[in-house]
Amino acid sequence: MQVETHLPFGKVDPGIRETERPVDMARFHLDAARVEELGFDGLVLTETKEDPFVAMAMAATTTGRIDLTTAVAIAFPRSPTVTAMTAWTLQRASGGRFVLGLGTQVKGHIERRYGMPWHPPGPWLEDYVRAVQAVWTCWQERSPLEFHSEHYDLTLMNPLFDPGPIEHRRPPIHLASVNAFMSRLAGRHADGVRPHPICTRRYISEVLVPAVAAGADDAGRDPGEVAMVASPLIVTAPTEAGLADKISTVRSRISFYASTRTYRAVFDLHGWGDIGDHLSSLSRQQRWDEMERHVTDEMVHEIAVVAPYDSLADAVASRYEGLCDRVEFSIPVETPDDAALLAGMVAEIQAR
Repeated sequence: MQVETHLPFGKVDPGIRETERPVDMARFHLDAARVEELGFDGLVLTETKEDPFVAMAMAATTTGRIDLTTAVAIAFPRSPTVTAMTAWTLQRASGGRFVLGLGTQVKGHIERRYGMPWHPPGPWLEDYVRAVQAVWTCWQERSPLEFHSEHYDLTLMNPLFDPGPIEHRRPPIHLASVNAFMSRLAGRHADGVRPHPICTRRYISEVLVPAVAAGADDAGRDPGEVAMVASPLIVTAPTEAGLADKISTVRSRISFYASTRTYRAVFDLHGWGDIGDHLSSLSRQQRWDEMERHVTDEMVHEIAVVAPYDSLADAVASRYEGLCDRVEFSIPVETPDDAALLAGMVAEIQAR
């Protein structure tokens, strides 16, 4: 099993691995190189408080082995041609190590944060991915650009704007997924699926994996060509006793997801629909402080990987072994001893 990580490696408060804090760009070159030194197979960055494409361009200059993945960048605010160009540039800069991870975002953000009209995201993303791939085909095969769909019509590529072929593979495309439609779409057109952290092993196995296989069958592909990359919620501490202080944070985060319609399929599969209904009601009343108490221990341990440092690597590997090809994973690194411990954990997971 291959292992990826998010940056930064700084203090994690209060113990749940965090991926949405701002990156210290002044240190990013050093931190990216450190990821490689620790033995990871890849570095991923989510589009929250920094532009992941800019960060990955920086990482390409200080790493030489690891994959560099946007996990994920928001597709729709960027035209397919803009995204195709950015990924093409990063693939050249990294020597073929870039992975284009794309997500859709929800309606409110597309309309009110990006100022764009909303369309059903599944068909929209399918057109988007195919349009990006059509641009790459134009450049790589020196063929005319001719792509038509409901959302995009691309027919113009002047020589001035055509970067031409690259010597590396096309950038793999990974799609964020929390439902069967997106996973089936990935099976048809993409190279990987990145289930949302709320997705349990059972949900991935019973819902997402069959959907990938169905999509691959639609396209006459081998479903084994589509990687499954887990990004679990990880709650950890140096000792078992220290975990108790961390559980509240993951309960709060799970309560938010359970209250949101986008993620309800996971909770319904496990028979937690009534809890989700109640949490939705509390959220509409803005009774945020009451929500986490309704998240049961069963929900916490089914969704999150909860383990102290000495058993964390085994817990992560056991959770996803035989199901996922890659997993995102880390612990806080503040000292050389922390770095050595993390490197050992990475090697243990890779050996599974």
